[in-house]
Amino acid sequence: MKGAPQEDLAYEILSAVGEIPKGCVATYGQIARLIGREKNSRLVGQVLRMAACYGEYPCHRVVNHAGRLVPGWTEQADLLRAEGVPLRNASHVDLRRCQWDC
Repeated sequence: MKGAPQEDLAYEILSAVGEIPKGCVATYGQIARLIGREKNSRLVGQVLRMAACYGEYPCHRVVNHAGRLVPGWTEQADLLRAEGVPLRNASHVDLRRCQWDC
């Protein structure tokens, strides 16, 4: 029973991530604000690291506040490019052109 609230929070975060349209990205802070926890962007990142335990979600569409991709996750850039997300360089998306307006 102790894990239930944590699971509820995980599904709340993942549900918000699931709403990000193809071709767009959101920041960790944006997702935190969407669920009413604007100071918990790191918590969003922690949940996304475990997202595979909950099903399939488009976690590749979440970047940091500067548009930086997840270090060491080389597939993220390929997944975003396949959706038409413009990259400024090998490790950053162009947030001005592709940030989700939610």
